[in-house]
Amino acid sequence: MLAATTSQLSGLGLKAETIDAIRNPDESMIDLDINWLSVGNRSLICWDNDRYPALLRRIPSPPAALFVEGNPDVLWQPQLAIIGSRNPTGGGLEHARSFSAEFCRQGMTITSGLASGIDSAAHDAALQSGGQTVAVTGTGLDTVYPASSSKLASRIRSGGVLVSEFPTGTEALRSHFPSRNRIISGLSLGVLVIEAGLNSGTLITARMAADQGRDVFALPGSLHNPMVKGCHRLIRQGARLVETVDDVLSELAPMASELARELESRINPQPVVVNKTRPEEEKILDDPDYQNLWKALEFDPRGVDELVRISDLPVQSVSSMLLMLELRGLIKPHSSGRYSRKAGVCLE
Repeated sequence: MLAATTSQLSGLGLKAETIDAIRNPDESMIDLDINWLSVGNRSLICWDNDRYPALLRRIPSPPAALFVEGNPDVLWQPQLAIIGSRNPTGGGLEHARSFSAEFCRQGMTITSGLASGIDSAAHDAALQSGGQTVAVTGTGLDTVYPASSSKLASRIRSGGVLVSEFPTGTEALRSHFPSRNRIISGLSLGVLVIEAGLNSGTLITARMAADQGRDVFALPGSLHNPMVKGCHRLIRQGARLVETVDDVLSELAPMASELARELESRINPQPVVVNKTRPEEEKILDDPDYQNLWKALEFDPRGVDELVRISDLPVQSVSSMLLMLELRGLIKPHSSGRYSRKAGVCLE
């Protein structure tokens, strides 16, 4: 793109101001990004980088690059987006906290938008339960919006990851948040909506998720509560009604398996030769990488970082294979992103 001529850029349908920005970039803004990236656990992950999250790569118009603060490997964990009203009822907040904590105990990472209300409650509960969380912002990562989320953002930097497609110095603009929302849903296996009015921006995220082929779930509520009318509309339009965590996990399993296979194929393009006369759980361990990971796993929980170190496999491979083993019922997820062999399973 940078090497393209003006006529070539014009031929791509770019506007004159966009072409000018490409041909004559603002060096001071670039310096801001470079200075920001030079401090702490910060990174810029471009679309063609092997650390770019595979699920997000699948959506229409994925971000060209992601600014990341925190542990970027969290972006490869199976994620569920929990979103909802900025002004929820007390019951809505309690639902956001309880569902988020239980999903983390089941090995999911919680993704949301750092907004007040349901978003913040879901992030906070994930951290409180020892799980991991992803916060996608509509500003540059040098700015926290709303300001009331500053302390929460600081905790997420340590126990999860902050993500934005916007460069340093980008302030909060209304037009940025639909763009942010497509990333929230694009990173996730599915989206759970907890309390949303009929005019809530949350419904935009739900629509984007459906357009991206993601499962959409909604929590019903009292007919007298205006904050659930958006959820009821989603259910009428085909969203899955949710009463328990299992209602979500059972629906996500097929897509999670499909996506795990895609991750695995990108990481290890060589087909696995299996003996079709053997049980399915044994076939998967014919692959040498799975054998290394299985040996690294114990009946006592181990974290992903430790499994990566022991197995000497890339973190993306380990994350993908853990998801496959979990779907086969061979391992058990624990809090803080740890895993163990399931009791009674021994394949040596």
